[in-house]
Amino acid sequence: MSAVRIPFIDLRGGEDEEGVRTAIARVIHAGWFVLGPEVEAFEHEFAAASGVDIAVGVGNGTDAIALILRALGIGAGDEVIVPALTAAYTGLAVLMVGARPVFADVEADRLTLDPEVCAALITPRTAAIVPVHLYGQPADLERLVGVAARHGLPIVEDCCQAHLATSHGRPVGGFGVAGAFSFYPTKNLGAMGDAGAVVTSDAALAERVRRLRHGGQADRYRHVDAGVNSRLDELQAAVLRARLPYLRAWNERRRTLAAQYTAMLSGTSAAPVPQHDPGHVYHLFPVRSSGRDALQTYLRSAGIETLIHYPVPLPGQEAFAAYAPVECPRSTRAASELLSLPLHPRLTDGDVRAVAETVGAFEKGRALA
Repeated sequence: MSAVRIPFIDLRGGEDEEGVRTAIARVIHAGWFVLGPEVEAFEHEFAAASGVDIAVGVGNGTDAIALILRALGIGAGDEVIVPALTAAYTGLAVLMVGARPVFADVEADRLTLDPEVCAALITPRTAAIVPVHLYGQPADLERLVGVAARHGLPIVEDCCQAHLATSHGRPVGGFGVAGAFSFYPTKNLGAMGDAGAVVTSDAALAERVRRLRHGGQADRYRHVDAGVNSRLDELQAAVLRARLPYLRAWNERRRTLAAQYTAMLSGTSAAPVPQHDPGHVYHLFPVRSSGRDALQTYLRSAGIETLIHYPVPLPGQEAFAAYAPVECPRSTRAASELLSLPLHPRLTDGDVRAVAETVGAFEKGRALA
């Protein structure tokens, strides 16, 4: 097996390194590490960048979803609709508040929550809809907002893979009552550990999230809610502040690389997931192949690292076995075909060409076999 020559991702310092080092030194010098001026400043800066009024820093993206649901009063006896194809953490956040996740199939090519399937699953117990902007592509928000409005339901957007993505020119996170972001290190905007945020333009909801993230404290040592400990720390906030100014350029680089991949893979059976909105920010670049496992093995032998997002849809996860999920055939098929190719801002044009050419060589080999 060849050594890795094109890694799936590269998290080493780049153009942001000096700013990150300065930010960390600033926090160490200040000696304030939890819920201080760095968090407050990042919350203002990220809210402005995201086109909403308020951002609330929390411990991670999973907590961000769960805290929004709790702030909405959702809990035991309630149902929350989530897509079947996503990271398990979307569904786990629903379990965290005591509600029941209801899994809906995805659209065949967009691979985000299907509005028609979602509408058919609504019952008197449905309390919220959680669309996921999967791989950086916005879900069909116009139709989902219509479904939610007809039934009087809140939309909680899972934006954990969609930093500064837009749908029809509007930033994600602002279509529903709130949006949840993750700043896990591999994200388009990544911290140096776990971190997350809730974005909203609802001041009352934001205040409830702030209270819940901090043990339910209304003021020091007076707990009015059974909250949790999910606070964005000062070091991570400072790192995120240093990197935020680069995010738009990094997203544009991702779009450029994705366009190159799409053009170079034309004519192969490794079909990119179609772009439905130019606001797509390409957190990942998955292709679909009926020979996915063989393709991954071939790329690995050529020193090209790939990953599968996600091999088991949520209805097939043991963690959700108690919830009698319905069949989600489009999610199941996609999960057996998807392979994520390397895509990140430090990837070179030559790297993309090498990956595409290797996919082409695999295709030729299969044709001759």
